[in-house]
Amino acid sequence: MELIARTTKQLGNAIRRARKQRRLTQGQLGAHMGARQATVSTLEKGEAATQLRTLMDALAALDLELVVRPRTTAKIQDLEDIF
Repeated sequence: MELIARTTKQLGNAIRRARKQRRLTQGQLGAHMGARQATVSTLEKGEAATQLRTLMDALAALDLELVVRPRTTAKIQDLEDIF
């Protein structure tokens, strides 16, 4: 399932959803990433201070990839309804 994220909060929600689909706790995901549970929590909250490396580690641990493409014409409100 593909999700579109335009904000850090939406991206954090997408990470949370993927983690839960794999039935992992934040601590377990953190262990796969080599990070603390608190780091996963910060990422899932969409806090702007999250490092790019942390995001990439989480995506790798969840067997996900980041795709960069031109924006769709959907409004941000439409996208938030997905989450």
